[in-house]
Amino acid sequence: MFAHAPVIFAALGGPTHLVEGANQAFLDTVGVEQATEVSGRPVAEVVPELVHQGLLPVLDSVYRQGEPFVAHGVGVLLGPAGKTRLRYFDFSLEPRRDQAGRVRGVAFVAVDVTRQRAAHKLAAEQQVLLEQIARDAPLAEVLDGMCRAIEKLSPKVLGSVLLLDQTGTRLLHGAAPSLPDFYTEAIDGSEIGPREGSCGTAAYRREMVVVNDIATDPLWTDYRDLAARAGLGACWSAPIVSSAGELLGTFAMYHRTPQTLREEDLDLSIVFTRTAALAIERNRTELARREAHEREHALSSDLEFVLRTSTAVSEEARYPHNLQRLAELAVPALGPVCVIDVIESGRVRRVAVALAAELPAGARALLTTEEAGDVENGPVGRVLATGASEVSRAVPGGAWRELGVDITGQVCVPLTARGRTFGALTVVATTQHPLGARAIALAEELARTAAAGAETTRQHAQQAQLAHDLQAGLLLAALPEVPGAHLAAFYRPAGEGLDIGGDFYDAFPLPGDRWGLVMGDVCGRGAYAATTTALVRTTIRAVAPLLPTPDAVVGAVNHALLARADSDESFVTLIYAELHRTRDGVAVRMVRAGHPPPLLCRTDGTVACPNPAGRLLGVSPELGLGTELFTLRHGDDLVLVTDGILEARSPAGTLFGEERLVAALRPTARLADARRILDAVTTAVDGFTGGVTDDDQAALVLVSG
Repeated sequence: MFAHAPVIFAALGGPTHLVEGANQAFLDTVGVEQATEVSGRPVAEVVPELVHQGLLPVLDSVYRQGEPFVAHGVGVLLGPAGKTRLRYFDFSLEPRRDQAGRVRGVAFVAVDVTRQRAAHKLAAEQQVLLEQIARDAPLAEVLDGMCRAIEKLSPKVLGSVLLLDQTGTRLLHGAAPSLPDFYTEAIDGSEIGPREGSCGTAAYRREMVVVNDIATDPLWTDYRDLAARAGLGACWSAPIVSSAGELLGTFAMYHRTPQTLREEDLDLSIVFTRTAALAIERNRTELARREAHEREHALSSDLEFVLRTSTAVSEEARYPHNLQRLAELAVPALGPVCVIDVIESGRVRRVAVALAAELPAGARALLTTEEAGDVENGPVGRVLATGASEVSRAVPGGAWRELGVDITGQVCVPLTARGRTFGALTVVATTQHPLGARAIALAEELARTAAAGAETTRQHAQQAQLAHDLQAGLLLAALPEVPGAHLAAFYRPAGEGLDIGGDFYDAFPLPGDRWGLVMGDVCGRGAYAATTTALVRTTIRAVAPLLPTPDAVVGAVNHALLARADSDESFVTLIYAELHRTRDGVAVRMVRAGHPPPLLCRTDGTVACPNPAGRLLGVSPELGLGTELFTLRHGDDLVLVTDGILEARSPAGTLFGEERLVAALRPTARLADARRILDAVTTAVDGFTGGVTDDDQAALVLVSG
């Protein structure tokens, strides 16, 4: 019944326990080939190693007392000295009886549970490792624990894990707690190939490689001396492969002496290779997640930086102050030094320099005054010409070499808006502030985003300067010295001053010790208003010396306006007065053509409003002008304003109006100072409006003196 069963069976007889019969499993267990080798011999002779392990007294007890004996998981050392192996058994000893019921021997029945016991231990160790993996323990900790678990389950084994590098061509150290340090250091980074020891070959073949004797195996030719120095005799290595079939590394089991692969060791290799694959895959997934999170965080941080910087540049309305602000915000986020160069009138001009606090104090002056030729012939000139970024790992020349800073490279990126490159932003790197790919990309994005706002501000500044220059050409560069009187004038363009306004004033000498005084306002803004203003001023100056009366002069201006082909597109309001010094002060002859009336302020504090009637100019040949005559006595003043003063609005929308203007002038009686009177007017208007105006404002004050 037990002849070919996996259960171990032997029939023992007599008090010396002679082997009367045994199955093949028994013979295999005790290490003999034929039943004749054990038949009729005492079990103590067949398996002498049992004598000192307590089994014979148990057999004696069952034989004498006739009571069966059962035991589980009993460890038994089998084999001669030097080749002893530990096995575990579940066994039972049953008394064998004759027909009379007397005990004549013992039946030995056992089951080898060594592998089951090892499997339980293996499962327990694997469970610990799986728990470590589940709580995201560091990969090195998991792999180290795995090697130690293997060495605990198979005490003669030395475990090792190597990990595939990013190139897929080499194996890097993962864990090897019991191997010598010099050995793990030597094989760290070893190549994958067909004759690269057990591990490199296993990775190359994608299959388990068993080397029972390192000293003679050709796979170890290049590593044999190293293995001998480490005292290694055998190595079995298996590839660690992901669930998708991707190579992750290798798992190796070393022995100090040549060994043949056992079934138990193969079980260990299979289980722990799978566990290692799970740990490595989990670690890779976690690293990928963290890297993705870090990239997302970096992208969010970079985007916030770009938006914040671009907003700051856009909010700085003055050019090139906004580019200086851009350079300052780029340091030290992008690098320790940032300069910005722009093209102006065909030449390159440096408009911004920013440096980290730790740089030498004189660095700013050196960079600010860098020779234009050095700039134009270097990366800046090329970037301005091509509109493409330029990255260099070379140290820039010129003033940069005099900074006393260890510069390791630079990036120069274009400032491009509306398809035109108008400037270049340069950031340098030092050994303390290296220039990485992220900084380069961030510099390009920052320049691209900030360029539009900077260029808009630059164009506004140029347009405002052009408008200012043209407006200055339409106004007096300086008021003349009028005998017997003092003059002061004020002009403020609407908004940002980007368009030429239509408000103007003038004072010029006439024959006979007379003077002409003009205050006017052309409807509209821009070039048409400028040409109309020029026409009015030129006409007045041309005809005033020739015509006898102010109304005749204004009539000539009206005729000139109506004579234009586009006369229906504009009209003009105007006050023209002729002044003549007398013994009592200044005699005034005045006409008003649709313009706000002037204010006559006497020294006694009264304010009068000379009001000669008249229509707008440029509308009709009939003006209906009237001339008013009056005298400014010593200390009296005459104040002329445009409608931008009277129609200035408070934040609530209320008009400033004539009453507030009169109220502002009353305290100035007896001042006899044209500038201080003018300041009183502008202060009152600014206080009322908060300094904000949507129309041009002009005022002219004449004080008799």
